[in-house]
Amino acid sequence: MPTKYQKIHNLKVSEELLSFVNDELLKSADISSDRFWLGFDKAVHELSPINKKLVKTRDDLQKKIDNWHIENKGKEINLEEYKKFLKEIGYLVNEGPDFKIETDNVDEEIAKIAGPQLVVPIMNARYTLNAANARWVSLYDSLYGTNIIESDEGGSERYDPLRGQEVIKYVREFFDKYIPIDGTSWKNIAGLKVVNKDLIILKDDYEYKLKDKDKFVGHRGEANKPTAVIIKNNNLHFEIIINPKAFSAAHDIAGISDIIAESAVSTICDNEDSVAAVDAKDKIICYRNWLGLMKGDLKIQFEKNGKNLERKLNPDRSFISKDGKGLKLHGRSLLLIRNVGHLMTNSSIFLKDGSEIPEGIMDAFFTTAAALYDLKRKKNSRKGSVYIVKPKMHGPEETAFTDLIFSKVEELLNLKKYTCKIGIMDEERRTSANLKECIRSLKNRVFFINTGFLDRTGDEMHTSMEAGPMIKKGDMKLSKWIQAYENNNVDIGLKCGFSGKAQIGKGMWAMPDKMKEMMEDKINHLKAGANCAWVPSPTAASLHALHYHNINIFNQQEKIINREKAKLDDLLNIPIADRPNWSVDEINKEITNSAQTLLGYVVRWIDQGVGCSKVPDINNVGLMEDRATLRISSQHIANWIHHGITTKIQVMEIMKEMAKVVDDQNKEDKKYVKMSDNFEDSIAFKTACDLIFKGREQPSGYTEPLLHLNRLKKKINQN
Repeated sequence: MPTKYQKIHNLKVSEELLSFVNDELLKSADISSDRFWLGFDKAVHELSPINKKLVKTRDDLQKKIDNWHIENKGKEINLEEYKKFLKEIGYLVNEGPDFKIETDNVDEEIAKIAGPQLVVPIMNARYTLNAANARWVSLYDSLYGTNIIESDEGGSERYDPLRGQEVIKYVREFFDKYIPIDGTSWKNIAGLKVVNKDLIILKDDYEYKLKDKDKFVGHRGEANKPTAVIIKNNNLHFEIIINPKAFSAAHDIAGISDIIAESAVSTICDNEDSVAAVDAKDKIICYRNWLGLMKGDLKIQFEKNGKNLERKLNPDRSFISKDGKGLKLHGRSLLLIRNVGHLMTNSSIFLKDGSEIPEGIMDAFFTTAAALYDLKRKKNSRKGSVYIVKPKMHGPEETAFTDLIFSKVEELLNLKKYTCKIGIMDEERRTSANLKECIRSLKNRVFFINTGFLDRTGDEMHTSMEAGPMIKKGDMKLSKWIQAYENNNVDIGLKCGFSGKAQIGKGMWAMPDKMKEMMEDKINHLKAGANCAWVPSPTAASLHALHYHNINIFNQQEKIINREKAKLDDLLNIPIADRPNWSVDEINKEITNSAQTLLGYVVRWIDQGVGCSKVPDINNVGLMEDRATLRISSQHIANWIHHGITTKIQVMEIMKEMAKVVDDQNKEDKKYVKMSDNFEDSIAFKTACDLIFKGREQPSGYTEPLLHLNRLKKKINQN
């Protein structure tokens, strides 16, 4: 059914969206719909031409860079000449004097508490609620259900007592390291009680206390027989649940039935890379779920194992402090909202010149309007701030434009200036190379910087497409530029005063089933100076949280701040292969891996509107895929075709072969439509091919334009 529109001032607005805004978004807000639409119309028409100009600048710069590489083809890149050229065209800007960010009214979860950060697609209410409630997660369940604990019953639904004992052993050994008892071990303790503001641990007819008594902060129940005890380390809590009657406490003489770990300290509710929102109907789902979170009334009914269940936001957790007073701990993750970038437009609203509205501008006004409810309630942000994560900005002009957008938002919604805080995704090459000046343009708003390895690699390849054939994807993590990129993000953040004031973040662990490997690897993000890092699930959050007990990140940042800074020359080092003499088998293996994950992701995006998927790779290892992983895979193959490492014919053969593999991997999905039954008629297959074969002409190598176009085609066909 065609979308119906209504004229509002100089705008043509989808009737569905208009109804949502008037009847839901602004229903109890302190701004009338008439005033909102009048101000919104004015602001949008002021901002849209700037948005358009900035996007054109990206294209102009890319053409100049392409031409420079073509003119210097066959020559070794002289970095001094290259940097001079980049400055001449305005790609590199002069770095100004040192400064410190001035962001105020920042919640403790951003400034003072280091911990895991979840990213969740806002379109899925159930997943979103799970993430919001993942502030507190059972450590026992997380350990028992993952490969951290090894036993024969690891994949069985039947409870394995030996495995359960291994879980208890793991936690007690962890407590011995980071919450030690003075004079004994947590193993085989007989009980816990509270006496004269102290936690008393009973064992072998003796009473013991913690080495650091301040780590005990409160309890629930009677002091001499508590039902829960709260302890704190590095600003993160554990709740020790005592219930001797519980099944899980059957073999525990202290009656401890569970350890609840404070886990996902903050969560990004994603309106961008992990969703497939292409029209008014989709955008309303996103906005409605975010509105429900901000009002506190989002809930969802669903069936699981034959039972009807309801999920809603958890309440705060109540205890008695060691001083005998009431103690409340926040029951939910601090929620941030990721808007889309500056590139995409959306057919939900048309401007007076007949063009679609820039989607990022629409997101800014509507997601902030939803947050008006929390600014009254102060259940999410106790400091009265709105946290917006802004992705895919290219350089200081674009970050300054984001500041302008939110100044207009605050003006319209009668908010104090700088209420809206901005998180900078450092995932585009021009932003990395000018990060200090990007931060400067947002020095009163910035609350986080975060590296996005995959998007950043995609932009690296697209920016330097004409420079030569890129190294293998797996070798990127060892390349000179990526080390400089990761270090530069931390170096600049610390130099600009982020420590104790804002987040310095690191990227996602993409293998949700491999938690043992995550625990071995992801601690490196803390060692690198990050006070938050992304995880794919509540389980992963509870386990990654243990790393923050291991390392006091603010002490670690003090050690890092005086190290030798990352070099711009290294950051600009282009990862092209010096001697691309790979064998045919090596080339085909590389393409096969990329093609398989690319197809596995695209087919669900196009056919089912799923923006984030656990896609099995060629070895059937489940990988979390979103548009960032798609960008790097498509750009890499496009680069190799362009430089003759492979051919279009060869790639097409592999694509058809991998389509059959993906079809087989999805055979249990009743909604799945096979690509291999008819390649010519499969919109999903053709989209995946276009992402590769038209990859060079896609703006910045982004996948959104083709995905959105073809998802809309699919939706029309389905209707």
